[in-house]
Amino acid sequence: MKKWEIEQFGKKPKLKDAILIEGLPGIGNVGKVTVDFMIDELKAKKLFEITSHSFPHSVFVNEDNLVELPKIEVYYKKGKNNDILLLAGDIQPMDEISNYEFTDIVLDICIDLKVKEIVTLGGIGLNDIPKKPKVYGTANCKEIIKRYKTKTLHEKIYGVVGPIVGVSGLLLGLGQKRNMPAIALLAETYAHPMYLGVKGSREILNILNSKLKLKINIKKLEKEIDEVETELLKRTKDLDEVTKQTALNKLKGKLGQEQNYIG
Repeated sequence: MKKWEIEQFGKKPKLKDAILIEGLPGIGNVGKVTVDFMIDELKAKKLFEITSHSFPHSVFVNEDNLVELPKIEVYYKKGKNNDILLLAGDIQPMDEISNYEFTDIVLDICIDLKVKEIVTLGGIGLNDIPKKPKVYGTANCKEIIKRYKTKTLHEKIYGVVGPIVGVSGLLLGLGQKRNMPAIALLAETYAHPMYLGVKGSREILNILNSKLKLKINIKKLEKEIDEVETELLKRTKDLDEVTKQTALNKLKGKLGQEQNYIG
């Protein structure tokens, strides 16, 4: 059985100067909130759905009271100046090797669709809730930082953040090996695992709106906070329990103890 299953929806579009924007779960779920909101506001079309044995061993119960596997999706939206690809999902691969494998798959898709650059989104965890979150930028080349430079984007990030973990970081690192320009936009947020960094998402959206001329009504994000928060926190809490149990079982296995699971 294949480790990675990629289902395509409709014909593969011909994209012009496409930009991939990644927003998977992370600190404050800043990237996820941003990209999910963009998909809705831009009325983006689903192109790919990716499932894997490297995703959490669980299923979600959806609004139709039916189950669905954890998945990561790629959407696209044709634009006047740039076409946009949006990478979204409820999870990230659970181990280091799978993160590398998945990132290579995403880069393969980017090259196939002639993507010109990548923007990854994430959060910088703080001990307190920031009143006005700052957004920092780092990249795999200096030229792309210049293209996304605004008054609100802070470039001096060395010493502010540690390693950028997961797909958000690897797309920059592995993208560099393939000569794919990539930048990470990281917004300050509260580091609590149940906190939703909507304010940070709003600051990132302001930058993307300005640079990519998306014409997204950011005020709508404020109105949808309650609905987004309820659903996202539920899924985050459920996945957190699954992840904790997986880590515990691995530890018990190493110690030679009996393994248990929660059904």
